Amino acid sequence: MRDILLKIRKKKRIIIISIIVLLLVYLYNYIDKNIKPTLVAIAEISAKSVTTKAINDTIKSKIKEDIDYENLIFVKYDKDGRVALMQANTILMNTLAADMALEVQEQLKNLSNTKVSVPLGNAFDRQILYLPSIKLEIQPQGSVNVGFATEFEEAGINQTRHRIYLIVSTDIKLIIPLITETINVTTNIPIAETVIIGDVPEQFIHVPTEDFLDNVR
Repeated sequence: MRDILLKIRKKKRIIIISIIVLLLVYLYNYIDKNIKPTLVAIAEISAKSVTTKAINDTIKSKIKEDIDYENLIFVKYDKDGRVALMQANTILMNTLAADMALEVQEQLKNLSNTKVSVPLGNAFDRQILYLPSIKLEIQPQGSVNVGFATEFEEAGINQTRHRIYLIVSTDIKLIIPLITETINVTTNIPIAETVIIGDVPEQFIHVPTEDFLDNVR
């Protein structure tokens, strides 16, 4: 009789353990498919916001005054006073990009181990129930890439606005419980512009879109 009871208890334990394991597997799959993507998306928004602010603040503090457009772009006029040629000052742009990359990289080091609260209520889409927040840790990862881009925009009758942007791109690692993701953060900061009177010249040695500096830590 005792042996029978032991066997019954053993079977119950096996059944209970099996149910618990199945529930854990189901819960893991549910979180992985339904909760994880939303949680990562919310974490990315928070991390990009913090990182972009750090980059923008760094650029603004480094460039205290607007950079003169004439120092970045050489403009040549024809005999009639019309713009005939525009050429980028590549040497100055390289120097500026190098300085910006080093400065941004130093400031991003301060983001190491920065923690941001991510509300679980948003991830589970349950605003009525109170759910605690989890901590998102941000770590700079890889390199800081700095380059330039230009844009021509119609600014009125026979006028064209030429704007120059500084492009800063870097990778950061997101660390949240049971999840680690690496994302890219790229931000464009306008640093100089001018208004061209007349047609945009056909000859424009334009600013390369390739990275001027790839600064690896």
